[in-house]
Amino acid sequence: MRVLLDTCTFLWIVLDSEALSGQAREIFENPENDVYLSTVSTWEIVVKQTLGRLHLPESPERYIPRLREKHGIDSLSLTEETTLYLGRLPHIHRDPFDRMLVCQAIIEGLVLLTPDSGITQYPVRSIW
Repeated sequence: MRVLLDTCTFLWIVLDSEALSGQAREIFENPENDVYLSTVSTWEIVVKQTLGRLHLPESPERYIPRLREKHGIDSLSLTEETTLYLGRLPHIHRDPFDRMLVCQAIIEGLVLLTPDSGITQYPVRSIW
């Protein structure tokens, strides 16, 4: 399975948080699955950290790549095709980062690992 992590899911994985569901943990830990962190999530983390809404133990420039690599998570870049798909997405969810993750999951054929019930209203496969 090819899996795209929601931003909060990535943070819960690297922090070994109990907020991560058992099923999400199983999917993440399954070595047969390819797991990705989007550059959209990187952008979201940097924005939230800059605004003081997220506190990291070190700069995002070090923290994100170091922990992504430590946990065997691949980086997924944003493509033009993905950004153009945004115009076809209904306005169900207000968070622009989550909307772009939905687009990315649809275009790339990924399962979105997320606890966000707003995302499940889109035509995207999600698991929690």
